[in-house]
Amino acid sequence: MIVVQYVLPALRVLIMKDLMETHNMRKIDAATKMRLTPAAITQYFKGVRGTMLVAEITKSEETMKILSELSKGLVENKMSDDTVTEKLCKACMTLRSEGICACANLRVK
Repeated sequence: MIVVQYVLPALRVLIMKDLMETHNMRKIDAATKMRLTPAAITQYFKGVRGTMLVAEITKSEETMKILSELSKGLVENKMSDDTVTEKLCKACMTLRSEGICACANLRVK
């Protein structure tokens, strides 16, 4: 529940930002690559969604590296759905192993 409600949206924010800032992608193109609606991308961009754990996640160099690889693969159309899922799982496992988003340690208001 924690992953779906807080971690995954924060990862989406970071991927979206990387697509737009590093790869100069428009919101509509980022939405297509991420298989999200343009409205969802706008909400992530404005900070309406997914911002709760972004600061904590950015402290993990390994997770940021995984997300960068993921966004690069999306831009280059080299990511299958299974590969995207594997990368997201790897990011979550990395965060958990580093104690950043361990469910027992996460304090959600």
